[in-house]
Amino acid sequence: MSRRADPDKGLVFAPLGGVGEIGMNLYAYGCDGRWLVVDCGIMFQDDKAPGVELVMADPAFLAERSAAIEGLILTHAHEDHIGAVAYLWPRFGCPIYATPFTLAMLEGRLKETGIDPPRHAVPLDGRVELGPFSVRFVALTHSIPEPSALAIDTPYGTLVHSGDWKLDPDPMLGEPAEEGVLKAIGDAGVLAVIGDSTNAQVKGHSGSEATVRAALAREIAKCRGRVAVGCFASNAARVESVIHAARAAGREVCLLGRSLHRVLEACATAGRPLDTGRLIPEAEAGYVPNDRILYVATGSQGEPRAALARIAGNTHPNVAFGAGDTAIFSSRVIPGNEKAVLEVQNAFAALGVEVVTAREAPDIHVSGHPAQDELARFYELLRPRSLIAVHGENLHLEAHAKLAQNVGIQTVIVPFDGVLVRLAPGAVEKVGTIQSGRLALDGNRILERDSEILRNRRRIMYNGCVVVTLVVGGMGELLRPPSLTAPALLDLDDDDPMDKAIDAAIEAVRQTPAKGRRDDGILQETVRRAVRRSLLASTGKKPVTCVQIVRI
Repeated sequence: MSRRADPDKGLVFAPLGGVGEIGMNLYAYGCDGRWLVVDCGIMFQDDKAPGVELVMADPAFLAERSAAIEGLILTHAHEDHIGAVAYLWPRFGCPIYATPFTLAMLEGRLKETGIDPPRHAVPLDGRVELGPFSVRFVALTHSIPEPSALAIDTPYGTLVHSGDWKLDPDPMLGEPAEEGVLKAIGDAGVLAVIGDSTNAQVKGHSGSEATVRAALAREIAKCRGRVAVGCFASNAARVESVIHAARAAGREVCLLGRSLHRVLEACATAGRPLDTGRLIPEAEAGYVPNDRILYVATGSQGEPRAALARIAGNTHPNVAFGAGDTAIFSSRVIPGNEKAVLEVQNAFAALGVEVVTAREAPDIHVSGHPAQDELARFYELLRPRSLIAVHGENLHLEAHAKLAQNVGIQTVIVPFDGVLVRLAPGAVEKVGTIQSGRLALDGNRILERDSEILRNRRRIMYNGCVVVTLVVGGMGELLRPPSLTAPALLDLDDDDPMDKAIDAAIEAVRQTPAKGRRDDGILQETVRRAVRRSLLASTGKKPVTCVQIVRI
């Protein structure tokens, strides 16, 4: 912690995740030693940590202050905002507050891990009192039901945490944003907006879901064979739009993917049932004529186990596509997923399936995040004294900062994960750093993102692994030649590098002094270095090398 600031004094903001990346959102507000946590999400992993699917922010800073946390507020139900709750909540131990739909979506995650935190449903435009924080849920629009900005009143002034949002005049599901509410908040005075930066580079307006619904109807009407439409399962309005477009084209609808059914159930639980009509069960959809069936499918981000990838790979148990069929991607590609999405699209093309994306038909998708015109309008209504740009990669944050300056916001902060920003008293500025980092979900355990386990796994992926077994007597003398296995480095018939490595191990034992041969640690390290040097000379690789000693 920097000596310049005490995080438990005054009003401060501490982003632990969600700044400099898209995903992994975890934000904290401190007011004289009491804390409010906003969102707790995941980020899907890339190839840098093989075997790891999910990454989340390290909450150690907050865990040390768990007794001072008034509550965890969830702005909406996307996984990058709620997906880590089931893993990290035990480190907070505080009540959870969210809208009914968000809580309904959270339930599945909680059941998977068996935790049962206290949770409270808050209606849109509702308010909760949490110590020094009085928090109002402000309804906006986004690509999921019940997205909320948070107007956070404190003794030092009012903050607006935007969450993910846009200004959609015709959202198709839910009501448009109430600009009058935003203006009233602005009239009362806003100390700072902590705002979504995702589309700050995009000129104009992000577009309306009503436009998408009409465009999908046009595209589906052109299709002659089977149709699969991939979209985010959580985008309930898009799912409903696809179904309406299918009905207009005279097609029956089948949902592929458990997450789609979970979203429908959550909508019903929250009192927002989707207008789906009759849905064809997956096992029966094959009996519907090809030109009369449409599949709404998960996997628009190229997820290997999702429905679209399985159809494209010809491994789906109930659905087979081929020439004359169409796959429509009604979604944007999240940064980092480009390769996986392209692989699925190429696999469809190899089957003779026509692939339609927003490149070919721009109106089949609109973003759920604000473009420049919406950001300018937001700040025109709220008139904040300061902006802190969050939720985006560095290019997005810098573009947001530039826009804010152009519309006359006095102070603009571009933070980073682990920075401490003082909001009051005094000037809004970065004043120090706090403990931050990343955790990884590896199977059913949570590891530090830079743990030795994951570092070794990366090394093995690039350089292979070698295991040497020594059988020695009490004085450390070899009782038989060393055995050596090198999976992912040497083939069974790679005799020359194998023999040289074994000879190096024998020579290393021979040259180790008698006292060292009696010490397992010394003998292991000496042989490890010798074998690794030998294999580097033979293969050009530096494998992870392990030495086992069996004393007889």
